[in-house]
Amino acid sequence: MPSVPKLRLRTAPVHTLGFEAIGTQWSLSTAEPLAPETRAAVAELVDGYDRTYSRFRSDSTVARMARAAGNWKLPASAAPLLTLFDALQRLTDGAVNPLVGRSLEVLGYDAGYSFQPSGPPLRAAGWKDTVSWTADAGGSVLTTAAPVTFDIGAAGKGQLVDLVSALLAEAGLREYVVDAGSDLRQAGGEPLRVALEHPYDTTRGIGVVTLSDRALCASAVNRRQWGDGLHHVLDARTGAPVDTVAATWVLAADAMTADGLATALFFAEPQALASEFEFDYVRMFSDGRADYSPAMAGVLFT
Repeated sequence: MPSVPKLRLRTAPVHTLGFEAIGTQWSLSTAEPLAPETRAAVAELVDGYDRTYSRFRSDSTVARMARAAGNWKLPASAAPLLTLFDALQRLTDGAVNPLVGRSLEVLGYDAGYSFQPSGPPLRAAGWKDTVSWTADAGGSVLTTAAPVTFDIGAAGKGQLVDLVSALLAEAGLREYVVDAGSDLRQAGGEPLRVALEHPYDTTRGIGVVTLSDRALCASAVNRRQWGDGLHHVLDARTGAPVDTVAATWVLAADAMTADGLATALFFAEPQALASEFEFDYVRMFSDGRADYSPAMAGVLFT
């Protein structure tokens, strides 16, 4: 079972490459087999992303950030991710903040997967107070004023889906599905029908969406859950898990944006996010209510 709220119902591409990376199961479905050099390029891309951003390995750039303040060289792909985080922390009044990594560790979601809280919820360091960054053609430089535990989980997996999708397109593939658990991107061929997994009963769906040349990303409190009320969706302003929204699904042109907005919808109203982003959504509250964008009318089961 995938680790997030999405169930695939139908896929057109017939060749599938499966692998585990960045803590989740991936599958690349294509209309024709991947060439060995394309497989190798995907593996190199994913490993490089993990070496930069993983807070679960001691040799990553993020692990070094947690040990000392400084100037940190990041790849060129960091600029759009950091730009998105700038917008999300502003539109959610600080609730979405990639410095939430230390807050997750305190509650037990640490590098050793102890799942044992070491203290009460800890508010994340202020994004604007602690971090600045610049970018040029060679990459980005992130400057931290103090040691910080960076966690890009709010949008990073979505960005990696986009990067893998771009690699497949550059290899000449025009029909593919990149599936990273909660994050999907489809291109070409027959549209993909996807069931929206019920956050409180993983054997059921609450509706079905059709995905065609877009990305679908989701987040839910029932996944990566441990202890009483402890899960991975934290309000960075308090360090405490959110308890009013149970699950979100977002359709957008790219997976990074869809992933980030799926997290932001736990804290911000859709209208506020729509002032800067184009997307469709379904949001389910912990009391069973749901709201959705007009384009998603008819998606949910009655």
